[in-house]
Amino acid sequence: MTKPKKDTLVQTGEAVGIIAAQSIGEPGTQMTMRTFHYAGVAEQVPTGLPRLIEIVDARKTAKKPLMDIYLKHEYANNEEKARAFAESIEGLTLASVAYLEEDFATKKITITIDEEVAKEEGLQISEIVKIIKKLIANATQEKNVVTLKPRTSNLRSLRRLSNKLKALHVKGVPNISRAMILRGPKGFFVRTGGSNLAEVLKREEIDGPALYTNDIKEVEKTLGIEAARNAIVHEINQVLSLQGLDVDVRHLMLLADAMCASGSIKSIGRHGLSGEKAGILARAAFEETLKHLINASVRGEEDKLIGVTENIIIGQTIPVGTGLVRLVMKRTADKKKEAKEEKEE
Repeated sequence: MTKPKKDTLVQTGEAVGIIAAQSIGEPGTQMTMRTFHYAGVAEQVPTGLPRLIEIVDARKTAKKPLMDIYLKHEYANNEEKARAFAESIEGLTLASVAYLEEDFATKKITITIDEEVAKEEGLQISEIVKIIKKLIANATQEKNVVTLKPRTSNLRSLRRLSNKLKALHVKGVPNISRAMILRGPKGFFVRTGGSNLAEVLKREEIDGPALYTNDIKEVEKTLGIEAARNAIVHEINQVLSLQGLDVDVRHLMLLADAMCASGSIKSIGRHGLSGEKAGILARAAFEETLKHLINASVRGEEDKLIGVTENIIIGQTIPVGTGLVRLVMKRTADKKKEAKEEKEE
């Protein structure tokens, strides 16, 4: 590993956190609230401030997840094979191929399968019925009509079951609503609306290392915290670059490191890093002041005053920059006394 140049090193005691926050926050206020349309996918993907907030808040699911699936050489250079792959992963729910009707009087659900649509999608009626019976065993079939009579007599439960049936996955990869073929520098690739990293990675046709998703939580779950940390850096950098904002990547890396340091992604707000600071006064200064002070009093906590915020509150020198250096001085009178004691000895 090559050593960094001396002029790129950070000085000891530099307030890197404050500088990083300012370097990301200041251009962040200049972002527009526009959404960005990805070619080939009928999804409006949030960019700018909404996307930045989504990332630092560590939302469980991305508002508009998408994937870029790059294919192996033989598929990337053959449009037919690439199209066949795209069709095979495009998810299909029962509501797309059937009409569901609830009868609250007899407490039955009738599913009428559209034979033409099922044929177009390459599905057999028997396959669809088999999937339905995995969910409800007592389903009865007559040609293309399936009747269900759940054991429950509760109307709310009946509606809940009906909604569950509508969302029942019958073909392709779950959570992928749309898959489109696009041409890139290395041939054809597939862009999807929706994301399912774990399932797509099982497919033989894909180029695994090149697979990309904008769902950071899914990256963490499937590939681990290091991959998630890289995804955070990449996503924030992409958001800023699309807005024409030039921020040093080291500030983004510091932010990503702070979010992932515990081994799982934590948000920046009161439910994450800011609410878990070591100092009591630092936690109280951010949000929910009374809660933090009362809890600290109940537990008998002690504030070590190691952070910036708590030292500002009590009017003490902050422990960054020159505040890190502590000088010990001997007065002249003390020196004369020491010299006299040495002579007497």
